[in-house]
Amino acid sequence: MGLNNMKIAVLSGKGGTGKTLVSVNLAAAAERAAYVDCDIEEPNGNLFFKAENILENDVNVKIPEVDKSFCNGCRKCVDFCKFNALAYIKELIVFEEVCHSCGGCMLVCPENAITEKDEPVGKIQKGISGGVSVYTGIMNIGEASGVPIIKKLLSFEKSEGNELTIIDSPPGSACNVMESIQDVDYCILVAEPTLFGVHNLSMVHELVKIFNKPFGAVLNKCLDGENPAEKYCKDNNIKILAKIPYDTELGKLNSEGEIIVRNGEKYRDMFSTLLNKVIEEVQNAATVNT
Repeated sequence: MGLNNMKIAVLSGKGGTGKTLVSVNLAAAAERAAYVDCDIEEPNGNLFFKAENILENDVNVKIPEVDKSFCNGCRKCVDFCKFNALAYIKELIVFEEVCHSCGGCMLVCPENAITEKDEPVGKIQKGISGGVSVYTGIMNIGEASGVPIIKKLLSFEKSEGNELTIIDSPPGSACNVMESIQDVDYCILVAEPTLFGVHNLSMVHELVKIFNKPFGAVLNKCLDGENPAEKYCKDNNIKILAKIPYDTELGKLNSEGEIIVRNGEKYRDMFSTLLNKVIEEVQNAATVNT
């Protein structure tokens, strides 16, 4: 396997499809890899890895702070803010929950009445589990956006120069997901074999096309018989990278927080084969684009 700072994101249209199952086991199947849990509202990758030597850093954003003795009520900052984070009702009011930390209000204030303060929004962690570096983002309860945490998490991981990075994206297709896949080389779309699974697959399928990322699908919990997700992939020319069977033993190990590839040659072969196939897809995509 030839690796060169390769980044692979794993997506799903909703939680519970097996996105973390695939992410965790792909990272564990590699001899050395980084696993990045961008599901910052409910990060659970480390429940499997149980990483040691955890280092932690806070994530802060800049929020406007008003010196009311300088403010003359001109409302230029209010007119500038497109996120309605400012209002003037007898005095200037800052709605921190919707502020996007752009700093524009401070720049347009003619009286220099606005400065900035640090506001904590979450934290990032790094630990080690075998040959896997485990990076986790955790958003504080009640925060409106996790984008600043994901940005810092991915920037920190990137600075460490890992050869292979598996990104466990948030579920869905909203801003947090977009932030997590911006710089990846390949996307894996995980889906269940149901009509509801097809609906969720179509969401992330549209997203990766918008971002012009090469991608393929992993179908989880597969049984014999009709598979609507498989039909959707064939109808839309989506390459099926793997079909993970509905397996009682696999489900039990996963529910107990066990890493599947560390519990049997059968499962290690399954995810090693998938990893090799994905790496080959990335290399082929790179060749086409050069």
